[in-house]
Amino acid sequence: MRDLSIFIDESGDFGKVSQHSPFYIVSMVFHEQSNSISEQVKLLDDELKMIGLENHTIHSAPLIRRESVYKNFDIGFRKRIFHKLFMFTKNVKIKHASLVVDKTKYSNQHDIAKQLSRQLACLINDNMEYFNSFDNIIVYYDNGQYQLSYILNVVFSTLMYNSFEFRQVMPNQYKLFQTADLFCTLILIQCKIENGKDLSNSEKIFFGSIGKLRKTYLKYINKIKIL
Repeated sequence: MRDLSIFIDESGDFGKVSQHSPFYIVSMVFHEQSNSISEQVKLLDDELKMIGLENHTIHSAPLIRRESVYKNFDIGFRKRIFHKLFMFTKNVKIKHASLVVDKTKYSNQHDIAKQLSRQLACLINDNMEYFNSFDNIIVYYDNGQYQLSYILNVVFSTLMYNSFEFRQVMPNQYKLFQTADLFCTLILIQCKIENGKDLSNSEKIFFGSIGKLRKTYLKYINKIKIL
């Protein structure tokens, strides 16, 4: 039996466009369960424990912006955390895809949902041979947004002919869910750059420059795209 896990996270919402939310992004991490990641998971857990973050769930966006639980961490420590998650991500065998909706082009939630559904359907149809090579497909999402949950359930269950299962999870349960969160954060930054926007002050402090960001991080996540 061949099983495929798909871990999904989102950035943005279905609300009106704003300066802080011009894009709606859905990032997906595809993991063939025959490729064990137990050693990499243990290594990341051990490394986080060594720096005093045992059982910690990494959230990339607030980590970069020095928000939430990271507000008292200096830049060096936050970069160490980010680097550990990124190296974990590089050391596991996965594929990636992100759906991006430019909210400035759509006037309401219905149009955003329709565009997202179309992109997801195209992704599945363009890679149908790959998906059909598995006996079971399990989609993991935290049900953070009911609109997205509905789209995922409808599109996957309609187009997939193999066994399909939808599971609600919490971010702390799976490292690959945290990887999906990481991809959401990086793809959002990439979208801003591609649309002529500069890095924010917190992003400049964290990454240094657009060139370094592209070379170190964006080059990799584009390399493992499923398409």
